[in-house]
Amino acid sequence: MGDPTGTHPYYPVDASIPHYRPNESSHVVFLAAFGGIILAAVSSVWAIVRLIRPSLRAGDQLCVVWFALCGFLHCFFEGYFVYNHATLAGSQSIFGQAWKEYTLSDSRYLTSDPFMLCVEAITVAVWGPLCWAIVAAIAARSPVRHPLQIVMCVGHLYGVALYYSTSLTERAMTGTMHSRPEFLYFWVYYVGFNAPWVVVPGVLLVQSFKAGARAFAAMEREDATEEVKKKR
Repeated sequence: MGDPTGTHPYYPVDASIPHYRPNESSHVVFLAAFGGIILAAVSSVWAIVRLIRPSLRAGDQLCVVWFALCGFLHCFFEGYFVYNHATLAGSQSIFGQAWKEYTLSDSRYLTSDPFMLCVEAITVAVWGPLCWAIVAAIAARSPVRHPLQIVMCVGHLYGVALYYSTSLTERAMTGTMHSRPEFLYFWVYYVGFNAPWVVVPGVLLVQSFKAGARAFAAMEREDATEEVKKKR
């Protein structure tokens, strides 16, 4: 049973988390299991894409790995939160224990915060499937790959901006902290674990803009060539 007093290690210390139960597994056990699940899922997708498209360039293979990782996390890990948010604090599943470890950096996930529920529900329903669609588009060398990639990258950047800004603004305006102050929890978990969703989408956004610019330039050259032919 959960602690009826709501005693927990999260910030703010008076946050209501009445069903909290400490993780039963050691950090090494549940983090190794969590990492193993992710590695198996992502490597399986990469292997399938390589089988379908063995000539895929290294850069595109890295994109497959990135979007497969995002698709898995969005659909399954974040989907687990959306479905189980009311009982997450007492969960002893692998995903539940991983969430409870991460939420030492952001307790909003354990208090059924409306903002987090809305954002994560959109992530599960829209961004997750879109990531898998991009993986398929890369494998098929589809022309829709870069338009989809632009949408997804903007979505990731906007989501991280909202995620950081809402928490930090609340801290500045009311003094409420949702992260424990230790370096590990604030700088490694809260800042560091989310930073890749700023850096990688930024790089891929530039890539897609360049691809779009090249495509439009090629179309303009083709149109110019057709105009010259018509004048002859």
